[in-house]
Amino acid sequence: MIVLSNWLPTLLGKHSLVVLLEKNSLITAMFLVGAILLVSSLMSRKLTGGRIHPSAIGIFIGLAFAYVGGITTGGEHGLADVSLLAGIGVLGGSMFRDLAIVATAFGVRLQEFTATGLSGIISLVLGIFVSFLIGGLVAYGFGYRDAESITTIGAGAATYIVGPVTGSALDVSSEVIALSVAAGLVKSILVMTLTPFVAKWIGLDNPRSALIFGGLMGTTSGVAAGLAATDAKLVPYGAMTATFYTGLGCLLGPSLIYMIVQSIV
Repeated sequence: MIVLSNWLPTLLGKHSLVVLLEKNSLITAMFLVGAILLVSSLMSRKLTGGRIHPSAIGIFIGLAFAYVGGITTGGEHGLADVSLLAGIGVLGGSMFRDLAIVATAFGVRLQEFTATGLSGIISLVLGIFVSFLIGGLVAYGFGYRDAESITTIGAGAATYIVGPVTGSALDVSSEVIALSVAAGLVKSILVMTLTPFVAKWIGLDNPRSALIFGGLMGTTSGVAAGLAATDAKLVPYGAMTATFYTGLGCLLGPSLIYMIVQSIV
């Protein structure tokens, strides 16, 4: 008790607390991310009735913080340029990102996917290449002429995970990677909000159609949230092919699709 009484006032002092948080920057970053997830979850339930997935709101808040951090410090790494939040650079770096992708891929069994039949495989491949094509055309229309930037933004149109993975592999600028994340985020929000309204028109009312839908759309959070708002029983089927979509996009983006774009450009 004596030790605690002597240590607590020092800890609560502003300067000492800041020093403590800086020394444990990774833990500070985890706390910040946890707080953002809590706020985004509350916003999703209270403001949107669950129609917009908390992950999409959380990503938007993160992008806003990154912008403010970059403007404030004049740096290139957003909040990671603030010494107190340097752990954000580690937590949001390639190591944890790749770990999350691999962990997601391990959650799906190949036997389950092949059981979807030819329609599931076709929807998956078609969804990936169509998304890359649309994103690449938009990038070209806005003045990007190098294959690396076009491929990265096209990858972002696939999902906001495939974009950064592809951009990092092709060594593009942080601005292009940010654009790819923004493109994927817009797609995710559109999918999760519009799915309940178009479900009846496209026959999205059975597991097979949910598998095809997940393969075509690809954004796991958007598909899961959209199907949850439509029929919660369909979520596992759509999420399964959407997860394969992400993994396959990360594999094809920096390799086959990049070579195709490079040959055209």
